[in-house]
Amino acid sequence: MDDAPIAPSPFRDAARFWEPRRLWYNLALAAQAAAWVVLTWPHFRPAVTLASLAKLLGLAVLANVCYSAAYLADIALVQSSVESAWRKQRWVLWLIGTLFALLFECYWVADEIYPYVGTG
Repeated sequence: MDDAPIAPSPFRDAARFWEPRRLWYNLALAAQAAAWVVLTWPHFRPAVTLASLAKLLGLAVLANVCYSAAYLADIALVQSSVESAWRKQRWVLWLIGTLFALLFECYWVADEIYPYVGTG
């Protein structure tokens, strides 16, 4: 019987890295959405309804599905020859992905939501 330690599965390893950071990702997106509403409050007043809350929840789910795409890259790289370097640098993917999500959210609010709030 071999007493060598069992290496964690690639998925478990990825989850240990990505899941604690999901909270910060969601907080960043929520803070930006709140800033839009607070800084432009009179404009967004008509949009604060139960129906818009359901739409907001749908967008939050989509943002988290997109966040989960990082698992594909992470698992592939952990199983490659660059595993050692990747483990030290994968926070860069988290940072770039979070910044991209914030940029996309800002675009979405500015171009797809803000102009149509209160217009029916």
